Amino acid sequence: MPTLSVFTDVPMAQKLEGSLLKAYKQDDDPNKMFLAYKVCMTSEGRPWVSSVVRKTRMQIAQDPSLNYEYTPVMGMKSFIQASLNLLFGKNSQVIVENRAGGVQTVGDSGAFQLGAQFLKTWCQNSQIVYIVSSQKEPHGLIFQDMGFTVYEHTFWDSAHLCLDPNMLLDVVEHAPHGCIFVIGSIGNCRLTSIQWTQLMTLMKSKEIFPFFDIPYQGLSTGDLEEDAIFLQYFVSQGFEFFCSQSLSKNFGIYDEGVGTLVVVALNNQLLLRVLSQLTNFARALWLNPPTTGARIITSVLCNPAMQGEWRQSLEGVVENIMMTKEKVKEKLRLLGTPGSWDHITEQKGTHSYLGLNSQQVEYLISKKHIYIPKNGRINFTCINSYNIDYITASINEAVCFTKDSEK
Repeated sequence: MPTLSVFTDVPMAQKLEGSLLKAYKQDDDPNKMFLAYKVCMTSEGRPWVSSVVRKTRMQIAQDPSLNYEYTPVMGMKSFIQASLNLLFGKNSQVIVENRAGGVQTVGDSGAFQLGAQFLKTWCQNSQIVYIVSSQKEPHGLIFQDMGFTVYEHTFWDSAHLCLDPNMLLDVVEHAPHGCIFVIGSIGNCRLTSIQWTQLMTLMKSKEIFPFFDIPYQGLSTGDLEEDAIFLQYFVSQGFEFFCSQSLSKNFGIYDEGVGTLVVVALNNQLLLRVLSQLTNFARALWLNPPTTGARIITSVLCNPAMQGEWRQSLEGVVENIMMTKEKVKEKLRLLGTPGSWDHITEQKGTHSYLGLNSQQVEYLISKKHIYIPKNGRINFTCINSYNIDYITASINEAVCFTKDSEK
């Protein structure tokens, strides 16, 4: 007699992402291209890894003195301190006053999982979360599963092809008192000093709690300090906040999924209380975080020569990205592609919007076998000397075709 499974009524979950990659893999066209990889790619089409990381990984693997005991629940103290110094600067106000701390997290979403759990438990009057970024972020699902009411907004203006800081200010202005703001890519939004003042004044008056996301410090401008300088603005204005600091992308150790949930409090006593509660939540979530990625990062950050080499590698990646964007814009200009393409070079970072509409995106996928997300935000490190001519010619064809069809 067959046994009835306890899983009989469990349905197949709806796949939230990956359908684009699946379609790409099933495509037999020899010219197919995928421009939506999350990772930073080399000109050879392989995931980028800083050269200093490769050397450090080998040294760690061959070190006989390493202790492979379980790490503390909070994580490696040396890693956390090195991460904080990277984010704020070793001699920054918040470090000197001992008001910043952190918990080592697992994966790209671990900091949000941990932070959301804390906020749900200890900030019960703040059950509304706004997620504001240059693109739709996956964090919303975490807060929704926790029972928060979630509103998602992007400050990409598709009509004017720019990241519009006024869209961010408008969301803050209409947000309720005491809510939580998860803010990503704010450094790319190019707020003026007046707009920064407006933003912080509004958030302060409404007692909005900021939860920042810094997923690739150094890969936006090539300057590690510049990419995180906005945090100093909030520190100087007396804000308390959380920050998800991912260190997988800027070191090229994507499979390690290592980061930190950073906490900034008004004083050390409050910080220690928060960290103690976060440690309890971490104990239930993953107990002991893995060490390989944290050891690599700590070794690099605590060695001036190795850190210098790593910084140079980031600068090189960003320079290549900027050069690629300039080439794409120039080739589209030479092809006579309708419209202005200045927005391509005005955006920072590995991923930027092409400024294409849904019909043009569909044309690229179905006719040219170039797979890009529906919003047209692509990974520019996927473009190289081998494919740039085909990609730009295809964009020109898509734009011209849709323009003709509109007549």
